[in-house]
Amino acid sequence: MPDASTFALFVAAALALLLVPGPAVLYVVARSVDQGRPAGLASVLGVGIGSLVHVAFAAVGLSALLASSAAAFSVVKWLGAAYLIWLGLQRLLARDEEEVPVEVEPERLLRVFLQGIIVNVLNPKTALFFLAFLSQFVDPARGAAWTQIIVLGTTFVAVGLCTDSLYALLGGTAGDWLRRKSRGASFRWMRRYVPGGVYIVLGAATAVSGSGKD
Repeated sequence: MPDASTFALFVAAALALLLVPGPAVLYVVARSVDQGRPAGLASVLGVGIGSLVHVAFAAVGLSALLASSAAAFSVVKWLGAAYLIWLGLQRLLARDEEEVPVEVEPERLLRVFLQGIIVNVLNPKTALFFLAFLSQFVDPARGAAWTQIIVLGTTFVAVGLCTDSLYALLGGTAGDWLRRKSRGASFRWMRRYVPGGVYIVLGAATAVSGSGKD
């Protein structure tokens, strides 16, 4: 299990990332605005299940790397740091684009839930993110890597369920306001610089820290 300070830092970083609207939030908001709170919350649950699938993949992949070589842990950490920094730079340098509301047709809640799972599971960037992000908080001295990945990943998903549900509830009652806000320059600035800065800081902190093996 991660130590208390590492776990607290992880939760803070997860909150910082999850509170800023990303693709999953935009998907949930679109469902909520067009189909109401129940559809938005069903989408949140679907996205959460999809995230758990990625957490399981990350646990298996990282454990295999750690079991194969002591140097593998350092390789994963450096690749994760490089990926996070690249993700941040890509976000900072992205061209401003107008947000286009996603049009969805009325569907049964079960179908909406299943679509949320599929949308998240079939997103390769989500798989890469979990492997890169979760590995930054794993300490081999604290026990099996896969158990730490499961704990951290499940925590991330639980926090995400809370924040995404909040967006779903807001979207169901204030859809028109959210549509106007998504086209504002200040909102686009926040979506660019806040997550981009968080990714770069996480990557830089990893690059200057030890591998965890020393």
